[in-house]
Amino acid sequence: MSIALLFHTTPFRASLLAASLALAGNALAAEPYIIDPNHTQVLYTYTHNGFSHITGRLNKVEGDFLFDAKDPTKSRIQVNIPIDTISVGVPDLDAELISEMFFDAAKFPLASFKSSSVTRIDADHLAVAGDLTIHGITKPATFQVTLNKIGPHPMRGVPMVGLDATTTVKRSDFGVAYLVPNVSDEVTIHATMEAYAPKKEK
Repeated sequence: MSIALLFHTTPFRASLLAASLALAGNALAAEPYIIDPNHTQVLYTYTHNGFSHITGRLNKVEGDFLFDAKDPTKSRIQVNIPIDTISVGVPDLDAELISEMFFDAAKFPLASFKSSSVTRIDADHLAVAGDLTIHGITKPATFQVTLNKIGPHPMRGVPMVGLDATTTVKRSDFGVAYLVPNVSDEVTIHATMEAYAPKKEK
């Protein structure tokens, strides 16, 4: 059956096909970007006995990023971070954090986030919802994202985007409740990221 005949005889199917084509076009509008590991950081902050706010770092951010500069709500991201890269700058504490007492990196080597939707708040701010997996447990999470800059890469000559993303989670929701409440249950995660489009072959 030709597309013309389908449109003529079955309006509902024609509408459904048109909607599917539109969705496909939207999906293709977002292009792959490369996450720059040299200019990407994931930090986390927690409270210690109410006296201090300790900041640590997770290294080696890897993943897939589809970005649409004209309409960022069409963008999608999935990132993975090795848990054994946790660091607060104190070797003994770093060893505790990756042990069975806390995040058990040997059994659960990766933390990950996979977006499911992107909502525009205003010109420079987005809410990115998705699934956050830590310690083998997956929970919904929403990152508040600020688009710092969209423009050409100063050296590569390709499109580039820089952003900050923040969310707060309860580690006990992920089965990491050791020393709560002396070491705070709530942990704020802050990521800053640069990503660029690959250079297209001529």
